[in-house]
Amino acid sequence: MAVTNDRSNLALDRVRNASFCWDSVGFFEGAEKLLEVWFELPHSENGSELPCKENDAPARKGLRVVSRENWETVLEHVNCKIISVKSNDVTDAYLLSESSMFISEDRFILKTCGSTTLLAAVPSMISLVQRECHVTNVRDIFYSRKNFERPELQTQLYRKFDHEVAYLDKIFSNGAAYCLGRMNGDRWYLYMLDETCPRPVADQTLEIYMDGLDEQTMMVFTKKHSATAEEATRASGIADLFPGAIIDDALFDPVGYSMNALLDGCYFTIHITPQPECSYASFETNLPQDSYSELVSRVVSLFNPRKFSFSLFANQHSPCGQSLHAVEEQHVLGFRRVDKEYKEFSNDYNLTFCRYVRLDSPRKMSGLLPGAVFLL
Repeated sequence: MAVTNDRSNLALDRVRNASFCWDSVGFFEGAEKLLEVWFELPHSENGSELPCKENDAPARKGLRVVSRENWETVLEHVNCKIISVKSNDVTDAYLLSESSMFISEDRFILKTCGSTTLLAAVPSMISLVQRECHVTNVRDIFYSRKNFERPELQTQLYRKFDHEVAYLDKIFSNGAAYCLGRMNGDRWYLYMLDETCPRPVADQTLEIYMDGLDEQTMMVFTKKHSATAEEATRASGIADLFPGAIIDDALFDPVGYSMNALLDGCYFTIHITPQPECSYASFETNLPQDSYSELVSRVVSLFNPRKFSFSLFANQHSPCGQSLHAVEEQHVLGFRRVDKEYKEFSNDYNLTFCRYVRLDSPRKMSGLLPGAVFLL
């Protein structure tokens, strides 16, 4: 689905010569809640994993035997719906009305934006997997999100991360919660299980969170300027990121865009809220790489955000090893890094979180605020 530069430039020229009334579109919280749950599948006597059911060849195993209709009952608790699904031999990628869901043999990933109630899916999802797949052991859980632009628009549980932690602690006995970033600025929250048995397979997740996106580029992700999602995918340059991938995309009315992509055993997903007052885009993938510097730069260049953050979460079996080394020389043209944090966990995972601002963004002057009052 690669696009030539000429076609892409023509599409963008058409956007620049048009106009759109953004005032007709209200605020939307683009920042997502992300849940990833790994299950321990039953094994046969010789140690090989047992399929739950056998359908068409190749046989679906583990969580992939659960029907779309059953997943829809789980999503009812979250207040989102399935739009479409694409599959390969490894993963089922569901495009949702609010973001995405990915199902593989032993892993469940749910990512939802807006005011969705993602954690309400946890009890029903675990019960469904137990019933349909006879799987009782949760091996790992990871729940994360960045800070919301307007937390007051979330339901009560999601207005403070402490509340989300308390909810999960009622389900899991060995949870651990963390916060990276600035308490008075952009930050990233994480909840995970503590001291779980390390998995002997490579695992890594890169997420990029972009705010203050280029307004002209965002025109592409409106129904007025793109006739179809495929047109928006080509014109924006997103298609060039995934040569050879199975792509499933959606363009919402009047604005907004989501896409999933599958390539061998890897997934990619992008979600875009284009309205200027709350413009936001996210990118996520489990693509194994020695270094993620080029990929981060390529993704950021598509949207030219005012600021962005990224998190790289990996275990020791990942090709990148320590996530810090995979982004050690991360320089993004036109941006300056303002924060970089690294953390190691007891379950063999490590995490790097970085935050960047565009060079032409105004710097805040240090010193006292005008009119500051001291109470002695």
